[in-house]
Amino acid sequence: MADSTAGSGRLTTHVLDTALGVPARGLGVELFRIEANGARTSLKATETNADGRAPEPLLSEASFAHGVYELVFQAGAYLDGTGQSLPSPKFLDEVVIRFGIAEDRHYHVPLLLSPFGYSTYRGS
Repeated sequence: MADSTAGSGRLTTHVLDTALGVPARGLGVELFRIEANGARTSLKATETNADGRAPEPLLSEASFAHGVYELVFQAGAYLDGTGQSLPSPKFLDEVVIRFGIAEDRHYHVPLLLSPFGYSTYRGS
């Protein structure tokens, strides 16, 4: 699945809290590479900044390679800290987005989040 050829692309993310209409500050994000045998290899863990963005690219230059990846967003922990009224158990806890990188380009994978739903897309 993942290929060891380093590319010239990069991977970035950001999270917007659509229920509150603000960037999701302090939300934990972890990046995994999915190996050919299905194993997950942790590559990076970070937290979103005041703009809801990972403070630096999750993959860039030498670390950028074609393959299959997962971003795991710690939505439940973030939502707990917002003061919103949430059921127990929460509807969303970890949001997992699995995607493929097939080109040496900028891949931007944003998350639009609320307590009861989310969406994503390939941004620029």
